[in-house]
Amino acid sequence: MSKLLARIAGYLSNRNLVGVDKVGNRYFTRTEEIDGIMKEKRCVIFKGEGDPTSLSVEWICWLNGQRKRAPTPEEQMELEARRELVKQNVAFLKQEEEERRAKEGSSHKAKSTGKTGGPNLKSFIHQFPTEVTLIHLLLKYFFCRHSEPTGSGSTFKPGMWQPPT
Repeated sequence: MSKLLARIAGYLSNRNLVGVDKVGNRYFTRTEEIDGIMKEKRCVIFKGEGDPTSLSVEWICWLNGQRKRAPTPEEQMELEARRELVKQNVAFLKQEEEERRAKEGSSHKAKSTGKTGGPNLKSFIHQFPTEVTLIHLLLKYFFCRHSEPTGSGSTFKPGMWQPPT
């Protein structure tokens, strides 16, 4: 029982605040003795409800030990600006794609045959060998291989067999 109380007291007393993210979650380190070895433990105290999806990637990496140093506020601001730029680029590309599809859709409607637009399967299939050629290749591979090493027992010598050239 005293071990449990010591652990709880240690958890509450020797925490060092490392940083705070934009949501207000606070990140701490504490040292704990495990099997006679002092180890650093990292933890987070959520602001409000404990929602793990509110953690940024940088803080998750720090908590898991994938980063040695905690993210700085400058680094967090820079990465947030980069994420915002990526979101804007994605929105722009989606808009361009919708406009392109609208243009193609209006030109395809005039010659529509009732089928949905999709890949041209006939040209795709012509890239591959016919069934007869494929079966011939498989039979040749499985039944005409004479370069396999043979012998066992006293005639087998490791490292002597060489693949055919």
